[in-house]
Amino acid sequence: MRRLVAACAFLSVALVGCSQSTMLPRKAIDLNQAGVQAFAAGHLEIAEARVALALEYNPKFTEAWVNLGLIYEAEGNFEMARKDFVKARDLNPDLPIVHHALGQLDERQGSLPEAEHNYRQALKVDPGFAPARINLGRLLYARGAWDESREQFLRLTQVAPEQPVGWAGLCESLLKLGRQGEAEDVLNHIGHAFADDPNIAILRGRILLLHKHYAEAVAELQPVSVSDDPHRAAVALAWMSLARLGMGDGDAAQAEADRAVALNSDDPLTHYARKAVQDARSAAARASGAESTQPTAGTGR
Repeated sequence: MRRLVAACAFLSVALVGCSQSTMLPRKAIDLNQAGVQAFAAGHLEIAEARVALALEYNPKFTEAWVNLGLIYEAEGNFEMARKDFVKARDLNPDLPIVHHALGQLDERQGSLPEAEHNYRQALKVDPGFAPARINLGRLLYARGAWDESREQFLRLTQVAPEQPVGWAGLCESLLKLGRQGEAEDVLNHIGHAFADDPNIAILRGRILLLHKHYAEAVAELQPVSVSDDPHRAAVALAWMSLARLGMGDGDAAQAEADRAVALNSDDPLTHYARKAVQDARSAAARASGAESTQPTAGTGR
């Protein structure tokens, strides 16, 4: 998710840069845009050269400083990235992207309170800046501040209703708060508007699982379980394994739980699913063994 947001942030900067065309040399704008294109294509050295040249035309080109920082961040040069982001912020603190870029860098370096602060600063400048609200909601959710994350994702659905991440985050937060009915209402509200979104599909599968509609849950989750994204595939497999367990298919449940852990061993959900399956199968085996050792009624002969 972070990589995607970073790329979106870079492209957003380019658009903001173009909006200031009346104050910037045409060549600087063109070079900045060419840098965006090189960055998107993965040509970081060329992107760096183009954006740096844009800054030679105008050293006060705020968006180009952010872009240069994003390039350095992608290259792993966090020190230079931070210098460029701070430079951009000093030039124009009224652009949300400069605070958002600092927040992303803080997050990558493990400074999560500072990241939250910078995302909030971005939203103070522009409450409609969706990338910062997405990241803020995600960090709040990760640290267990589920009501706060619910609030952020709810606001996101109002400023960017076309983005499925807001609806998915809202549902996830409501489920964590034990407000299943409200989460279902949200899913019913959006209908099939995001039928192809894997996160929404996972949520639909979870709701079906909670209602013990196990076969329908498996059908909803199965397409996501073969996703190219290992994290999403692992999450789908974990929930599928629990649905298979509910169907009484212990072998399939075990196989899917094992695949989930293999795909993403860092996700607590995958380990939870595997342990739940193992515990249920062990309990079933013990019960079966106990039954087989019970004395049978004699014939009296």
